[in-house]
Amino acid sequence: MTELPPGRRGVPSGALFIVRIVYAFNWYNIGAVLPLIGVSLAASPSELAVVLGAFLLGVGVFQIPAGLAAVRWGSRRVSLAGVAVFGLAGIASAFSPTWPDLAAIRFLGGVGAAFFFSPALSLIASYFPPGERGPVIGFYNGGFSIGGAIGLVGGVGLGLAYGWPAALGFGGIALLLTTAAAYFVLPKQPAEGSTSGAAAVYAAGRSVLHSRSIWGLSIALTGFWTAIYLVAQDFVDYVHTVHTAWGVGVAGILTAVVVVSAFPGGPFGGWIAERGADRRLLVGGFGALVGVLVLLIPFANLWTIGPLFLALGFFDGVVYAILYLIPTYLPETQGEGLALGVGVVNSIQVLLGSGFVVLFGVLVERVGYNGAWLYAGILSLALLPGLLLVAPSRGSATSTAR
Repeated sequence: MTELPPGRRGVPSGALFIVRIVYAFNWYNIGAVLPLIGVSLAASPSELAVVLGAFLLGVGVFQIPAGLAAVRWGSRRVSLAGVAVFGLAGIASAFSPTWPDLAAIRFLGGVGAAFFFSPALSLIASYFPPGERGPVIGFYNGGFSIGGAIGLVGGVGLGLAYGWPAALGFGGIALLLTTAAAYFVLPKQPAEGSTSGAAAVYAAGRSVLHSRSIWGLSIALTGFWTAIYLVAQDFVDYVHTVHTAWGVGVAGILTAVVVVSAFPGGPFGGWIAERGADRRLLVGGFGALVGVLVLLIPFANLWTIGPLFLALGFFDGVVYAILYLIPTYLPETQGEGLALGVGVVNSIQVLLGSGFVVLFGVLVERVGYNGAWLYAGILSLALLPGLLLVAPSRGSATSTAR
């Protein structure tokens, strides 16, 4: 991939930032209307967990194929195709007559999401030189926070006013419109399609697929990923079940606090990760703070949950920024290989995490939400030692992994 000159970085980066916002709306708005879906489709908590898990399965299984496709056809083509599929799945979700149908369509939406995220992140990284990309990657990830907050609050509003199909269908339409706009804004890559043949594609990605650092990074933060996903997708139903006096609308706003506060955390995390400290220590330390805060959720009341969620969201943004910055400096994930490297990270996290999400739903049915939240917090802490497998990575003005 070719680095863009300073004057040409803003518009394509901004376009991907906007797509990222609408992409996140489609990801999160189903969590906002989950109780409505449960009543409408007569789905139990464990069946709703399958609906959520089906999306994650699609995301997880197809992350590595998406990375390989980016090596073959270029990140621009693959990311645009993926986000279009995600948008079509959002529209189709609105017409689901049963929860198994919704789960199947959400799986297809997850496939589209997989083909968008890693290649799009690779595009963002390609626009900026080493030493400058950290805050930008954090800012790009912040689009997920903004879109997620809009999805949680807007999803509740649309769902209560017009029903859950309207919330899901609206998100799909918006995603298709932003995809069409991005097609005309994102600069074409000169080397698109230059890697041909299955053998050549595998050779280009072999070092990525065998990277100990990539696998260590993936496993270490799978618990963190699971905990954050559960907060975003299940907190509304938790309030609906355990704290009925709070109200579903308040629950949506509280969850949005987590997502919105991650926005300033992203650029901050990217900034400190470029300053010189070992990025493994940074991501591990902030990841541990997230685990502790998740452990405190069952003990929080309406007055303490707000500050807890503010901190949780900010640390979430910091961790994600550093998590996605580290592969940009590994020697085995340079150029189009970055999409594959990030794809491997996401694939491992989502595939393992989808199982942990389903287990969370089972625990909710058997021991209640309080025990399930304790499980999520402990899980996020227990896997962090996997960072010891990651090669040291320090930031500086001309940082390189070593």
